Formats: sequence, C-alpha cells, structure tokens
Amino acid sequence: MSNADDTFELFDLRVDVVIPENGPVYCGAKPGDYFELRGEMLHLPAGQGISIYSLASVLPLLAAKQRPTHAHDWMTTDTDIACPDPNCSTQLRIRRTGRRRFSHTDTTAVPLEEKQ
Repeated sequence: MSNADDTFELFDLRVDVVIPENGPVYCGAKPGDYFELRGEMLHLPAGQGISIYSLASVLPLLAAKQRPTHAHDWMTTDTDIACPDPNCSTQLRIRRTGRRRFSHTDTTAVPLEEKQ
C-alpha cells in the first residue's frame, strides 16, 4: 500500500456556554459565549474571554471529539461538560460543526512508514 494519500479528517468543533435560567455563574461566562476549534487552532470571538478553569475542564476531550467515533460511543453522544466549580451552574456544550482535511506531511515531521 502506498502512502501517496496521507490525508485524514478531523471535525471542527464549536463549544457553547450553557447557562441554566437563574443558575449562579462564578466563571465569568455570559449567555452566547463560545469558542471554535478548527484543526488545532482555538478561536474566540473578538472581545470575549474564557475562564482558564472552564477551558481546562473541556480541553482533554476536544482532541477525541475531533475524531470520528462509533455512533454508540459515549464520546459521540455526550456533549455537555460541567464547569469545574461545583457552585457554578454553567456547562460547556461541544458540537461537531464540519469536517476539515489535513495532510500528515503538513502536520508532523514524523514520516509515515511504507506499508508492504
């Protein structure tokens, strides 16, 4: 098998802040806050921030959420991540928004091994 096509796909993600009605907010989030992950690049709207603690709660899941998963896998179905502050009612909702194609050669210096 040749490595001529060294491409792979990842999902783009949008992570929206979910604030329950009348829920206490201690992380500084506001209704409508979100960020997007396109490839390895995190994008925030101009003028908007995100708590590093909220980001830390969702960050370990983002790379897995970018990859195709089986329809029955919890990584496919579970989308809401709680704020790490147990007194804060916010959640971060991860949604797959599209697919993006990448080349192995463009993303790493490690070469693919030739398959026999």
